[in-house]
Amino acid sequence: MATISPAGRAPRGVDLDALLLLAVQVATETATMLVDERPTHLGFATKSTPTDVVTVMDTKAERLLLDRIAASRPDDGFLGEEGAARAGTSGVRWVLDPIDGTVNYLYALPGWSVSVAAEVDGQVMVGVIAVPTYGEVFAAVRGGGATRNQVPIAVSSPVSLAQALVGTGFGYDAARRARQGQIVAELLPEVRDIRRVGAASVDLCSVACGRLDGYFERGLAPWDLAAGGLIASEAGARVEGLNGAVPSHDLVIAAPAAVFDQLHDALAPLRPDLD
Repeated sequence: MATISPAGRAPRGVDLDALLLLAVQVATETATMLVDERPTHLGFATKSTPTDVVTVMDTKAERLLLDRIAASRPDDGFLGEEGAARAGTSGVRWVLDPIDGTVNYLYALPGWSVSVAAEVDGQVMVGVIAVPTYGEVFAAVRGGGATRNQVPIAVSSPVSLAQALVGTGFGYDAARRARQGQIVAELLPEVRDIRRVGAASVDLCSVACGRLDGYFERGLAPWDLAAGGLIASEAGARVEGLNGAVPSHDLVIAAPAAVFDQLHDALAPLRPDLD
């Protein structure tokens, strides 16, 4: 990972380069397993709504991530989408999304990912996102820049909002999706076009490498945002909520500085932070 600037040590003497190396290893191993061992007929259960699905492979992938990380760092904490939660004693907590874009994975569509972030004393310091259907691994260390397949990346060149390709996503709840559809209808005439890939982590990486000029979404969980938010910001994006708020479940907007204010100001009157 020499193309990311050497990160040195975080508070508590944590070696960030070692965390990065481990994150890349476990994310890529898990992504490979998910491709190689995906059943032909993949069953699923539902969670919060009938459209919020979890497959046996989500839980298998989370177990693999936990086992590999714990084998190297037994004192660390965990927060995983499929229920992993442990405080730990080292000051390091891993925030894991074993399959971001489970519906894509269920339907054998591209654009799903394995997302692995490492926090130190509550701040995300390392992020890795493996997108096997794209053949790509995105990575970042706070203060060290961001890469795709070990090559440095940066956000897109300045454009006007009218020329901006913008990504977004929709929630699982039908009422929220209806509201989000109204917002998209209002925004669409103001931008070049809108894309909906189906995985927030992949959208944030697309902002980071210039495939998208902006992205916004309400309803992200910590495991949706942790790694992708760091990668986007380290590639030069502003990643915020409305009116300078910290990006959160309420709203995440990510865009290059030249586009961010335009996108923010177009969205603000539409109140995308409300259902």
